Amino acid sequence: SLTNMERCSECCLKCLSGIPYASLIATILLYAGVALFCGCGHEALSGTVTILQTYFDVVRSPVDALDVFTMIDIFKYVIYGVAAAFFVYGILLMVEGFFTTGAIRDLYGDFKITTCGRCVSAWFIMLTYIFMLAWLGVTAFSSLPVFMYFNIWNTCQNTTLVESSNLCFDLRQFGIVSIGEEKKLCTASENFIKMCESNELDLTFHLFVCALAGAGAAVIAMVHYLMVLSANWAYVKDACRMQKYEDIKSKEEQELHDIHSTRSKERLNAYT
Repeated sequence: SLTNMERCSECCLKCLSGIPYASLIATILLYAGVALFCGCGHEALSGTVTILQTYFDVVRSPVDALDVFTMIDIFKYVIYGVAAAFFVYGILLMVEGFFTTGAIRDLYGDFKITTCGRCVSAWFIMLTYIFMLAWLGVTAFSSLPVFMYFNIWNTCQNTTLVESSNLCFDLRQFGIVSIGEEKKLCTASENFIKMCESNELDLTFHLFVCALAGAGAAVIAMVHYLMVLSANWAYVKDACRMQKYEDIKSKEEQELHDIHSTRSKERLNAYT
């Protein structure tokens, strides 16, 4: 019937009005950025291993030494941890957004619940600020391999224009190998030509670019979360004050009502 349809539409509108859209947008942006950074970063690191072993003739150390391959393996495990941690953190921020939206719109609970919401919002603000600084560092760190691969990729694109020059890339300049180990690749060598003709260099370079874009998206998501959490904290704080005001007002009205009732009874007793 029409009445049931109206009730259903009102219920849907009420549910939609309780969704924290700002937190939802920030969560989607965070998940997209973290997925882009972790997925592309992981594959780019794997491509880097292949390029180092195939074209620069870098060999993995037989002992448990802290060489470039061990560092790449550590970075891969860090990527696994980042993906899992921020998946959980995004869920927690969405739950906080739903909780705060309910406290603001419907004034669910009493003063204790709104105080708890304010404490949770303040804690998430501090944590999100720390994560934002961390992602800024990750973004800056991700730009280093992009710069390195851009130099090599650009040299491959322009190597036919300047045939007489012989440019060399020494891994010791980037700290990838030790000073005593010479791993140099020059434009006149056959390995350099093979590397430029292969798809591995182009794919790895663009994967690092996508990973950098993902880290930047995560920074934007953290800034968005900071704005949302700050607004939620302010709104919950106002809700706490309003709840205090309503409690004090109701108590005063009750006291006035009791005083009025007592005086009425005294007057009635005096008249009788």
